[in-house]
Amino acid sequence: MKVHEAIDGRLREFLLAQPVFFVGTAPTSVDGHVNVSPKGMAGTFAVLGEHRVAYLDYTGSGAETIAHLRENGRVVLMFCAFSGPPNIVRLHGHGRVVPQSSPEYPELLSHFAPEQEHGARSIIDVAVERVSDSCGFSVPLMEYTGDRDLLLRRHARRTDDDLTAYWAEKNTHSIDGLPALAGTDQVKAPAP
Repeated sequence: MKVHEAIDGRLREFLLAQPVFFVGTAPTSVDGHVNVSPKGMAGTFAVLGEHRVAYLDYTGSGAETIAHLRENGRVVLMFCAFSGPPNIVRLHGHGRVVPQSSPEYPELLSHFAPEQEHGARSIIDVAVERVSDSCGFSVPLMEYTGDRDLLLRRHARRTDDDLTAYWAEKNTHSIDGLPALAGTDQVKAPAP
């Protein structure tokens, strides 16, 4: 394993080239559930600086990451090379939820592919405190054949009001009862 000073050119290229990554968070309580979520789709992850990354957080069945970040901010993102030389990169840091209602949302959104916006409920902005890579010798070789478009097609059928209603029904709390999305998060930020 090697610890890096920052997300440099080679690491940046590796991160942006991976079609999937994993996000790990946990509540503060030892009785709470640890969560790992797969993330993907081209244009939904951005390197914002040597110690800062962000990704689009899409509407989903749960809101564990949002709840955990709001409670304690701890997060790790893991990227694995499923093709080419073996490698695993982990970004440890503190994340924050930037909901659509935030004045920062439009500026952060500009770092992502415009066609990916609909269905995003927030942006997760991570201050990276530790960058490390390891061998990845046991990660299987797999062929990437493309992104699934099911999530985007599903969200395309929903209006903003439909999404807001879904968030209110399904995304206000984590499975441990921690607050996640609040009513004030569910209002789109004004355009700059």
